[in-house]
Amino acid sequence: MTELLVELGLVAERAGSFVAEFVLPLTTQDFGADGDVLFEQVSEEVVQLVLAVLLGMFLGLEREWSQKTAGIRTFALISLLGVIFAILDDSMLLVAGAVLVITMSVLLAVESLIDTDSETHLSLTTSASMFVAYSVGVLVGNAFYIESVTVAVLSSLLLVLKRELHEFAWGLSREEMQSATEFSILAFVIYPLLPDEAFGPWNAIDARTIWLLVIAVSGIGFVNYVMVKRYEGRGIAATGFFGGLVNSTAVIAEMAQRAAKKPDLRNLAVGAILLANAAMAFRNALIVIPFVPEAAFIVGVPLGAITATGVVLSLFVSDWDQDLETSLTSPFSLRNALVFGVLFLAILVVSAGAEATFGSIGFLTTTFLAGLISSGTATATAVTLVGTEQISQELAVGGILAGTLASIVVKVFFAATIDRDLVKPVLMWNAVLIVVGVVAGAAVIVAL
Repeated sequence: MTELLVELGLVAERAGSFVAEFVLPLTTQDFGADGDVLFEQVSEEVVQLVLAVLLGMFLGLEREWSQKTAGIRTFALISLLGVIFAILDDSMLLVAGAVLVITMSVLLAVESLIDTDSETHLSLTTSASMFVAYSVGVLVGNAFYIESVTVAVLSSLLLVLKRELHEFAWGLSREEMQSATEFSILAFVIYPLLPDEAFGPWNAIDARTIWLLVIAVSGIGFVNYVMVKRYEGRGIAATGFFGGLVNSTAVIAEMAQRAAKKPDLRNLAVGAILLANAAMAFRNALIVIPFVPEAAFIVGVPLGAITATGVVLSLFVSDWDQDLETSLTSPFSLRNALVFGVLFLAILVVSAGAEATFGSIGFLTTTFLAGLISSGTATATAVTLVGTEQISQELAVGGILAGTLASIVVKVFFAATIDRDLVKPVLMWNAVLIVVGVVAGAAVIVAL
């Protein structure tokens, strides 16, 4: 598998270099004489033929490696057929070519079903890949170079990751499948229907931005929930960090309970709590950067400092040789999304009102109190208010840091309610995180 990935990477790199060196100059160069224009047209068509063959070979490489009936030569010829028909610019030929490829795929599939003894039977994936190869050729013939390379690379990636994708799908429970379906409806059906203008009290409610942030937070949580499931039991460090991206409070509760039952796990629990806080700061940075890229530096430095410090301290505090399993529920659910959305909306309106009534102090106080419940909500609130121009970037950064630091503070008391012996080490190391975050944030503000 490693050798195949290397080969696919080399082919993709060569195809990209070929496009950059030969295709783009030909499409942007200005020729004056008629003979030069004719030479340009002929050259571009030749380049299209060669590129289509290369991309077809790229698609067929994995099929050849998997010992399928249709391999590297078949896919190259199919892409060549597509680019030829596209260059001829005849819709009837394009349709005829598509019908030919589909017919060939069906015949090969039927043959493989009849010949049950064959070890190189054709799968439905190969049949679909053949049609993709034809489509790639058509894209190249119509000068969609970037798009054709993208389709070929993504398709090859899907083919190579067959085992991993199947393992992921088979590992999902029925509840997780249902939750993912519900979330998809919220993300891809409801989101486009939401109004794209700010409204409500203090003109603070931007429905699309609010819902997009809900989707982003839930998406980050689900990706890292998958990582926790994959590495669960293989190391408390991975569980602490990836679990912290899902729900840092849940991780801390789990670690504190384990430490209360087995005192020899106390140092591990402290390290895992530090990693969970580091992951929480990292997640908040991920929320900010895509939505307010102009504030990426001023937010990324203090949150990045908290993340790096938490990771380094966890390595110093704990011995990570032991394994520890945790119990996390999937964040991919309608209930979780709606609860976060309602909480987010309430804090958003209160924060906007506090800022309008009491100024910066009111906003910072509100985001700090919100961070005691959810730092992700406080961060999303600040991002939304910047988007609707209710607050400045500097004030938003202050609110994000206030919410993040509040979340770190409250976890000390949360751990203390479960195991009092954790209070001193957790308080001490969390204080270090808070000081680092404040100093880094102040340094950035002074520098700017």
